[in-house]
Amino acid sequence: MREYKVVVLGSGGVGKSALTVQFVTGSFIEKYDPTIEDFYRKEIEVDSSPSVLEILDTAGTEQFASMRDLYIKNGQGFILVYSLVNQQSFQDIKPMRDQIIRVKRYERVPMILVGNKVDLEGEREHRAPAPGIAAGTATATGTGTGTAGGRARRPGHPRGGRKKKKKKKKTT
Repeated sequence: MREYKVVVLGSGGVGKSALTVQFVTGSFIEKYDPTIEDFYRKEIEVDSSPSVLEILDTAGTEQFASMRDLYIKNGQGFILVYSLVNQQSFQDIKPMRDQIIRVKRYERVPMILVGNKVDLEGEREHRAPAPGIAAGTATATGTGTGTAGGRARRPGHPRGGRKKKKKKKKTT
């Protein structure tokens, strides 16, 4: 059976564990209990073949940030989670993305950006992710809007997200 290793990263309190447990078990975690590291396995089907998804749910606190290099080194794909009710958690994503690229030494690492806690709309601090980032929203209770399809690409990237060329005006 093919195995896929996914690492879930994000600031503390953004709902990484709740999202992961909801996906793996279908149940919602009511109580917040800061994670140091949790490991989950889920059987899935990829291209009609049975596979195993290994999910590493990581700590979001700076106290354990030094462990990220090891998590990243072993991961094949990454889910970067931020909270829609915490603007700083979104700002924290870029350094994590940069760290992934630095450790993997490759810019085209599979990554998904998830805006979590859409169910707490009244507490929301910001409205949209940065331009050029494909993203979805989610809640651990399963009431989110889903995730964006396809691959997220930077504007100007040779395989997508291209900037439109300006037409030159003719002068007479």
